[in-house]
Amino acid sequence: QVQLVESGGGLVQAGGSLRLSCVASGGTISSYNMAWFRQAPGKSREFVAADRWSGTSTVFANSVKGRFTISRDNAKNTVYLQLNSLKPEDTAVYYCAAGRGTGVIWYNSNYMDYWGKGTLVTVSS
Repeated sequence: QVQLVESGGGLVQAGGSLRLSCVASGGTISSYNMAWFRQAPGKSREFVAADRWSGTSTVFANSVKGRFTISRDNAKNTVYLQLNSLKPEDTAVYYCAAGRGTGVIWYNSNYMDYWGKGTLVTVSS
């Protein structure tokens, strides 16, 4: 059983940056696709970014492309999400997820096996 714990959320002004971290225990992230999702108040959860276990592919939602980056440090069993040029519409609880899905949509939430409890990012205008 893999446990995921996110950190790094907080309050930031529009245009600012944050780095979210997700530390895994009970398993090694090197064998998992790692992803970030978010859920804004009153909205459904949405995909943000994902990194394939093999290191051969990263995927980003159109809304964050060019502003967010995803990376991992397998030695630290940690995945990161760098959030730059933040906008008020980025306000949400950000969740880390791990899965072993294959196929074209390997980053879909349906193929994630483990989830963290989330960290809140609030962007003020």
